[in-house]
Amino acid sequence: MKQRIITAVIAIALFIPIVLYGGAPFTIAIYVLASVGLYELVRMKKLPVLSVPTVLTAVLLWFILVPSDATNIFDAIRLTKVEVTFVIVLLLLSYTVLSKNTFTFDDASFLLMSTIYVAMGFFYLNETRIGRPELNGVEVDGLRILFYALFVIWATDSGAYFIGKAIGKHKLWPEISPNKTVEGSIGGIICAIAVAFVYNAFEPVSGSIAVLIGVTIAVSIFGQIGDLVESAFKRHYGVKDSGKILPGHGGILDRFDSLLFVLPLLHFLHFI
Repeated sequence: MKQRIITAVIAIALFIPIVLYGGAPFTIAIYVLASVGLYELVRMKKLPVLSVPTVLTAVLLWFILVPSDATNIFDAIRLTKVEVTFVIVLLLLSYTVLSKNTFTFDDASFLLMSTIYVAMGFFYLNETRIGRPELNGVEVDGLRILFYALFVIWATDSGAYFIGKAIGKHKLWPEISPNKTVEGSIGGIICAIAVAFVYNAFEPVSGSIAVLIGVTIAVSIFGQIGDLVESAFKRHYGVKDSGKILPGHGGILDRFDSLLFVLPLLHFLHFI
């Protein structure tokens, strides 16, 4: 517990100023975090870290992470992100032949899915921080939305843990995460709504109570799904944590698993 607290304090002291400042430092941090996250998945699968396929997928990751307002990069190469992805797919499939099937179709599929999973979440983390000048006639404060998402996720995790420990009886998904309960999950959603109301009173993110409740429930549920997805990865590949970069907390994916699901959702719901 002591190590977890020390690591959390150091991480917050380093990360929060970068979040508050935004801009290029935050984008660079996103690139570093996403690269480490992809590395953790490659290690889970026990694929070579330095190989042609992993380098190709790292390049794809960095292309997908390019902010939407930096279109000049793609104008220069005359390819869109989708087209870059297709190029990498063709190269990976070609490599299965060149490697005489020591690098398999399954390996290529794993790398592509891992890259899209990590890149999508961290791309939208950066897009959320950047914000938008206007959405539906209203200025969007990305920092305010980002902290809303963080508070809802933290409230969900804390509420699910304490309520599940106090009254939890029915297992939520024992094959994946044996300690989580249905009661804890529902309690987490209720706590998330309560925290969202308090946050919205001081830092308004929505003028509609119905929208606030609906989006918060969706964020809380998808945050829990993101956590379960990461648990499923680790259980399938027989590892305790995704990495060891954060002593007492595990890896980058262990800490960002919920955000990787929640932030794309907020954009898909046009909440930002």
